[in-house]
Order: sequence, then structure tokens, then C-alpha cells
Amino acid sequence: MKRTTAFLILCLVGGLAIFSSTISKNPVLPILAQSIGATTATIGLIAAASTVTGILTSLPAGMLSDQRGRRPVLIASGFVFFTAPLLYFLIHTSWQLALVRMYHGLATAVFGPVAMAYVADLAPTRRGERMGYYYSSTLIGRALAPIIGGTILTVTAWQNVYIACAAAGFLALVGMFLLPNPSATAGAEARPKEAKAPLSVVFRNPAILVTSLAEAAQFLAYGAMEAFLPLYALSVGINEAEVGLLFGVQVTVRTLARPLMGILSDKRGRTMPIIVGLIVTGASMALFTQTRSLVLLLVVSVLFGAGLSIASAATSAYVADLAPEQGRGVALGFMSTIMDVGQSLGPILLGAILGYASYQAGFAVIGALVLISVVLFAAVALRQAGARKSAPTA
Repeated sequence: MKRTTAFLILCLVGGLAIFSSTISKNPVLPILAQSIGATTATIGLIAAASTVTGILTSLPAGMLSDQRGRRPVLIASGFVFFTAPLLYFLIHTSWQLALVRMYHGLATAVFGPVAMAYVADLAPTRRGERMGYYYSSTLIGRALAPIIGGTILTVTAWQNVYIACAAAGFLALVGMFLLPNPSATAGAEARPKEAKAPLSVVFRNPAILVTSLAEAAQFLAYGAMEAFLPLYALSVGINEAEVGLLFGVQVTVRTLARPLMGILSDKRGRTMPIIVGLIVTGASMALFTQTRSLVLLLVVSVLFGAGLSIASAATSAYVADLAPEQGRGVALGFMSTIMDVGQSLGPILLGAILGYASYQAGFAVIGALVLISVVLFAAVALRQAGARKSAPTA
């Protein structure tokens, strides 16, 4: 099978998988949790259960894919995408729902970094562009899921949402079986099963570490913004439909811009797009709460989505470039783990700050943390780039 065909299948699988994952929680999960008697605090814990699984699983999944190949690990995640939705029909208590969410979280925790490593395997050149197109395909699935899920809830029972979820998971699993092993892909090198992918791949390369931290800082801001921007907007007179528009604009910008930013990073290098993207993300985070105007909030949302796209289009490709072929999965798995930690801490940290300070101060602190990550990333990445240029050639 040609690389292009394998890549197109992987994009379709990615869209279906993320659609399946997203429709399982947005907007049906809190409704289901409330219907079985979960309190507000318990609903928050249930929502976080799948993220905890991601933090614990992404790195081992990437490591396993380095040792055993991408395809069998992806198929294992596909099995979870298909079977987890069926378990929601057996739920009667909050703790059962939390356990199912933890199991369901295995799907995206395993799939995310391994699929990205697979894209990198298929793209020895134009890597940023290919990763951009793949990520946009997952964003389409993420954007369609709440629309379709909400429509199903409007006209029928919640159980039918999970039927749609299982159907998308099944189609993703079928697509995973159609994928070739990288060693069977035209031009790809064989991946020996005995190859190891130790954590030293990550910890011996400071550029991988700071790139992962930069990605975590971005998603710390994203998690905080996702949780508290609606509350701020409502507090200044923006209605619920307009709040939805703020997020819709972001998703649209990220979907359209990600491939273009990937092409830019292929042509101009990874370092500067990451620096610029982080600066735009941090600055726009602080600007969100400096206005009460819907028009200006929409402008800032566009900037925020653009900042995420500019930097994230380059971060995954940069880590894949830095890691050796047999350590690519563990490096991307590490970055995925740190990103999940950042996204989980974002709402917790901003919530704690807002207990003592204004929205303006809280959003500014989160933006400042992103800007601090720019300094750390630039110091290490630019120094490493300079060292490579000055190194004697053989």
C-alpha cells in the first residue's frame, strides 16, 4: 500500500475515532450523570476520569508502539472505541460511570500519540504538512460530534447517542485493520520487534523536554479558557449562543490553519513558528478579559485559535524530527502525557486564582505562564540549533 493511501485511511480513522470519543461526553455525559443522581462535584470527577487515564497511558502506549509496531497498538485502541460505548447501557451508579469513563479514556490515550507517530513514519518529508492535515481531520470529528449528539438528544433518548458512538468506533476499528504496518508501506524501513524505546530518548534531549513543556503550557491555557471563558462572557452580557460562536470560531480557525502552519514549519523550520505561536497564545489569553465586546472577543478567539495552530503544527513535527525512528512513539507519548497534565491543571489553577482575584488577573497569570514557556523553549531550542550548525561535518 502506498504511503498516500495509508495516510488518507489514517485521517479517516482519526476523524471517526475523535468523533466517537467526543460524542460520548459532549453534551450527553453531564446529562447522563445527572440522571443517575450524580452531584455537581461528582460530575466534575466523572468528566476528569478519562483524562487521568490519558496521563497514565499515553507514554506506555507510545513505548509499546515503538517495540511492537503502530498497527497492533492502534487496533487495541479501536477495540476500546467500539466496546466502551456499549458499557454505558449497563450503568446505574456514579462510580460505575466513572469506571466506564476511565476505560473509555484508554482509547484516545493510546490512539493519540501512536497515530501521530504513525503519521510521522509515513512522512519522512513534508512532516509538518501531513501532521497538520491529520490533525484537521480529527478537529472535524470533534466539531461534528456535539452538533450530532445534541440533535440526537433533542429528538430521542440518550441511549441512541451511544449507539452512534459505538458505530463510529466500529468504523474506526475497521479502518485500523486496513492500515499496513509501517514496514509494509512503500519505502518505509522495517521496524524490528526487538527494538527498544527507552525514556532516555526523551531525557537525553533537552529540546524534546522543553517542546513538551511548551505544548503543556499552551494546553494549560486552553483548558483554563475552555472552563472559564463562558462564565466570563456570560458575566459581561454575552448570551449562550454567542458563547458557542466564540468556540466555533476557534475550531474553524484551528481546522483551516493547522495544515497551512504545518507547511510553513516544513519550509521555514520548526523553532520560530513555535515561538510565535506561544507568544500569540499567551497574549490573547490575557486579552480575553480586557473587553466586554462580542466583536473584540471574537477577534481574540481568532488570535487564540491561530496561536494554537501556529505552535502545535510545529511541536509534534519537531519532536518527531528530534527523536530517532525507534524512539518516536515514546517521545510523542511523553509529549501527549505532559500536554494532558497541562490541560488538566489549567482549570484547576485558574479556578484557584479566581477564588482570590478577578477574571482579568487570573487570565493574565495564565497568559504569563505561556510566555514564560517561550523563554525556556527559545533558550534551549535556539542553542541546540546553533550547536548543530557549528558541529563539524564528517
